[in-house]
Amino acid sequence: MNEVVRKERLGPDVFRMEVAYAKLARKARPGQFVIVRVREDGERIPLTIADTDPEAGSFALVFQVVGKSTTLLSRMEPGERILDVVGPLGVPTEIERFGRVVCIGGGIGAAPLYPVAKALKAAGNTVTTILGARSKDLLILEKEFRATSDAVHVATDDGSYGRKGLVTDVLADRLAAGEKFDRAWAIGPVPMMKAVCDATRAAGIPTTVSLNPIMVDGTGMCGGCRVIVGGKVRFACVDGPEFDGHQVDFVTLARRLTTYRSRERDDHEACRIGLTTPGEGHTPR
Repeated sequence: MNEVVRKERLGPDVFRMEVAYAKLARKARPGQFVIVRVREDGERIPLTIADTDPEAGSFALVFQVVGKSTTLLSRMEPGERILDVVGPLGVPTEIERFGRVVCIGGGIGAAPLYPVAKALKAAGNTVTTILGARSKDLLILEKEFRATSDAVHVATDDGSYGRKGLVTDVLADRLAAGEKFDRAWAIGPVPMMKAVCDATRAAGIPTTVSLNPIMVDGTGMCGGCRVIVGGKVRFACVDGPEFDGHQVDFVTLARRLTTYRSRERDDHEACRIGLTTPGEGHTPR
């Protein structure tokens, strides 16, 4: 259990890791996450479950290296065991036959979006996927989405692949072409999710967003993932991580996201150049 089965690099500082855990692989549902602790005195970090293989008894994580803990996780090789994996946690995605749905992923947000799109297709929906990245080398999981979507559209900021522009530009194109969507999902950077929600609100499309980027310990005890949804305080880890995007206070969310940014950057750099050794203490991921 918790053994790394396979690891691959999907892009600069982005890794996909398959982990053996048969019971979790059977129970996990789209939208849920796990808490991972790499070493005895390391921190507990929440990571979204990117896929499951119940027959093989494994699940997949896709993560970006942003601090010490994710740096140490990225250095693990097949055959090594992650110290702790707890889950599945969080409220699963609402999956039913809605009709025509659009799934919009930005950057690393494509990872938690993939199991959602896959489940929506299995439930009988017509799935359109829109993927965005800063450049072609940062685009992930395109092949997987093409295998489970009726249509896939790609946008890159620099125009190196697909449409030059943002995911909201592609969404605007589809709506202008007369496409109708009954539901939308948007997962990615907070500014991207806000922009998508602004567009879908105007179009009258109910939209779900995932606030996993703000989670810290994943239990609700630290209070670091407090968000305002519909004017009420919610916790992304225990009440979500998915919420009605048209009810989320994105301004407050964006401010809260900056809390650990400088510390994460400093720890990542220290670990990269060897100033921080494994097991040296608790630092943000």
